[in-house]
Order: sequence, then structure tokens, then C-alpha cells
Amino acid sequence: MSPKTPDEIDVLVGRNIRIHRVAKRLSQTELAERIGVTFQQVQKYEKGVNRIGSGRLVRIADTLEVPVMTLLDGAQRIGQAPALLPLTLIADRQPFRLVQAFSQIKDKRLRRALVDLVDHVAGGPSQRRRGG
Repeated sequence: MSPKTPDEIDVLVGRNIRIHRVAKRLSQTELAERIGVTFQQVQKYEKGVNRIGSGRLVRIADTLEVPVMTLLDGAQRIGQAPALLPLTLIADRQPFRLVQAFSQIKDKRLRRALVDLVDHVAGGPSQRRRGG
């Protein structure tokens, strides 16, 4: 592999940038303007197509108001057996919105009912426990 060819860590860092950008409600254009690149470059970073230099990674972390290590979360697991990282679950806009909305529900019974409903629709664990 060429030293400039993106790898699994570049993809992981890009995914983490996207998660935190969406959480801050920033568009790719807004992030790009704040770090001094084009929105197309931000797209490439988020897809893991282009590598991110350390200085730029620090600027991105500062802009997103997260520690640089947050953008590297999961890198230590690269090459190991795949694990479902919590951040992977909310990498896209819809799951992220669902988690945000769910966190606003205070009624524990209602939260449990929603989890059971989603399990039912997905054919998940609660269905297996009840015998399908």
C-alpha cells in the first residue's frame, strides 16, 4: 500500500468526523469553511477517500469541540474481530435522529415499549426470547 493511500483507519476517522459534525448540526460546507477546505474535501474525508493530516485533524477536532482522540475512537480495534461500535450505529442521520429523540423520552415504560416495538419490527432479541 502506498503511504498516501487511505486505509481502514482513514475510513473510521471520516465516519467519526461525520458523526460529530451531524451532532453539532454543521453542514459539510460550514465545517469546510471553518477548517479552510472545500466541502468536497470534507466529503472525501468523511468517506475515507482522502487522508487527513495531523494539523487538519486537530483543526477539525477543535471545530467540532471534541478531543482529537475522539476522532480516532475505534482505531485500536482495526484488524481485530469486528465489533459493533456504538458510534457505528449512529453514523447516518436517521439513526442519529432516532437516538436524539429517544433520549428525550422520560417515561421508562414508554421507552421499553418502543424498544420492544423496534425489536418486533426487526425480528430482534425480544422476538427470539418469546419464540418468534
